[in-house]
Amino acid sequence: MNEVKFVFQRTEMKYLLNPEQFRGMERITEKYMSPDAYGKYTIGNIYFDNDRFELIRNSIEKPVYKEKLRLRCYGVPTDSDAVYLEIKKKFKGVVGKRRMKFTAADAYAYLNYAVAPPDSDTQIFKELDYFISHYKPVPQVYLAYDREAFASDIDTELRITFDHNVRYRTDDLDVRHGDRGKLLLDEDRYLMEIKALGAVPLWLSRALGDMEVFPASFSKIGEVYKKEKLFNGTEEKICLKV
Repeated sequence: MNEVKFVFQRTEMKYLLNPEQFRGMERITEKYMSPDAYGKYTIGNIYFDNDRFELIRNSIEKPVYKEKLRLRCYGVPTDSDAVYLEIKKKFKGVVGKRRMKFTAADAYAYLNYAVAPPDSDTQIFKELDYFISHYKPVPQVYLAYDREAFASDIDTELRITFDHNVRYRTDDLDVRHGDRGKLLLDEDRYLMEIKALGAVPLWLSRALGDMEVFPASFSKIGEVYKKEKLFNGTEEKICLKV
């Protein structure tokens, strides 16, 4: 995996691909970009919300500004492995992230028992701590997917990722307990994301047109909520298994 950035902004464009489109876009991407240093890997996430579902309610309304909290890992971590607690924000289509690295043990000590990590004097930790104090979120959904990622050798901010085998669960919400889950997308569907700071290169625009690949409004976590009917837009409180 390329060097982890803890603060960054970019636009993210999503596309749902069938197998033919995936193979075509993968071939073209390999021609112009380099694979991520770790090749293909699994990403696991725990998404948080409070018992009033304020974060997902706000997201569904498609406001100018929205934010979410998640705990991210690569593979299935042990207590001593790295995980990342992050606030993901979106303002007028531009995505920003504020993330902090923990060991899995330290992350759960903080999230479950408010035990501050060793480097709790950082600005990012203060932002995370304020967010959690304000919303009082709890784990709601585990979401994982197998990712193939590419980075541009010319534009360091351009990345293309292909996610497959997107799966989730709403119980046993601990990233250390495996990456099993129910499929969210059909097995023959792939989610491609183009992440860039500015305009995409001409070769990529042409490839999207040639392959008849069009942007899709798709949120993995939003689809989980809809599929499981965890949130129905009413004012009733919905309890999840944690």
